Amino acid sequence: MVNQTTLAKYCHQYLQVDKFTDYCPNGLQIQGKSDIKKIISGVSANQDLIDAAIDEKTDALFVHHGFFWKNEAAEIIGIKKNRIKALLDNDINLFAYHLPLDAHPTVGNNIQLAQRFGIKNLEPIGDTLVWQGEVDTTLSQLSNTIEQALNRAPLVFGGYDKPLNRIAWCTGGAQSYIEHAININADCFITGEVSEQIPAIAKENDIAFISAGHHATERYGIQALCQHLSDKFNIKHQFIDVDNPV
Repeated sequence: MVNQTTLAKYCHQYLQVDKFTDYCPNGLQIQGKSDIKKIISGVSANQDLIDAAIDEKTDALFVHHGFFWKNEAAEIIGIKKNRIKALLDNDINLFAYHLPLDAHPTVGNNIQLAQRFGIKNLEPIGDTLVWQGEVDTTLSQLSNTIEQALNRAPLVFGGYDKPLNRIAWCTGGAQSYIEHAININADCFITGEVSEQIPAIAKENDIAFISAGHHATERYGIQALCQHLSDKFNIKHQFIDVDNPV
C-alpha cells in the first residue's frame, strides 16, 4: 500500500515533470482515496476504461491521455461530467502523464516501442521528443516486425525493398515531426498517425514513413511506468487495453 501523496510526488520526480511545457496537467488530475493498494493502467481515460477500472475495484487509474487539455471547453458537462462523476463516485484517483511519459529514457513510450521493434543505439534527437536509432533491414521487413509487435498492420509509404539503417520515431500524433527525421538523413520515420500532406513530404525527401497507430504505439509506456510503481511500492497492477483503431 502507498499513500496517494507519496505516489504523486514520486511520479513527479521520476518522470521529471517540471522539465516539460505540456498541453495538459501532468500528475494527479482527479483526487480519490488516500491509500492505494491497486492501480490500473490504460492509454486514455475514456468511459470504457473508467468503467473497467470500477469493475476491477481499483484505487487509482494511470493513463497517458487524461483530462483538461489546452483549448478544450472548460465546462464539466456531457461526457466529461460523466467520466469525472464516475471517478469521484467510486473514489478513484486519476493520474495522467503525457509528454513526460513519451520522453522518459526507461519507461517512456518511445524507448518501450523501440525495444519491441529491435532498434539499436537509441538516443533522442537533441532536445526534441523524436528518437533515433539503427536497424539493418528493409521497409518490408520492418513493416512485418511492427505488425507482429503491435498486432495491427501499419500504413507504409515508400518502396518495400528500401534498405533501412538509420530510423527515427515518435509515438502518437507526431507526424509533423518528420522534419526532425529528414534533418538527420533518416531512412524512415515511424509515428502513430498520418496527415494528408505527409506522403508527399516523405516521397520528395526520399524517406519512408510508417503510421503504426496512435493508440497502438502508446500502449507500452504507461504499462512500464505502472509495473515500475508496482515493484517499488508493492502494489497490484493491471493493464486494460480498450481497443482503438486510430
